[in-house]
Amino acid sequence: MSTITIYHNPACGTSRNTLALIRNSGEEPEVIEYLKTPPGRDTLQALVAATGGSVRDLLRSKEKIHQELDLGAARWTDAQLLDAIVQHPVLMNRPIVVTPLGTRLCRPSELVLDILPQPQQAAFNKEDGEPVVDTNGVRVHVAR
Repeated sequence: MSTITIYHNPACGTSRNTLALIRNSGEEPEVIEYLKTPPGRDTLQALVAATGGSVRDLLRSKEKIHQELDLGAARWTDAQLLDAIVQHPVLMNRPIVVTPLGTRLCRPSELVLDILPQPQQAAFNKEDGEPVVDTNGVRVHVAR
């Protein structure tokens, strides 16, 4: 059983890059395709607490349903936002990675490097070609 879990959407490039970085460290995580197997409310609440962020941090604002429900409005409580994510799993921001070193929303994907227990084993470039890890397994810092 893996000590790493990724809440993953295979249609998302950031999620695919994050999964590839986990595997580049020699780990095979438990992959939860949250659109097929959505986490329950208690799990979502635990993920929010573990990230140290807010419910809004785990809310994906780019989805059409976000605008339709006007979820950006201040009137929504955390409990109501959790209920919206449970009802519409596409609203869950991704990828969320859980490791023994912490839980993090990995946007951008290289944020996963901060919580991986094992170092990178090889060079790694994102799908778009952006370098993330050099041939020595060291994180590349790109000026943005």
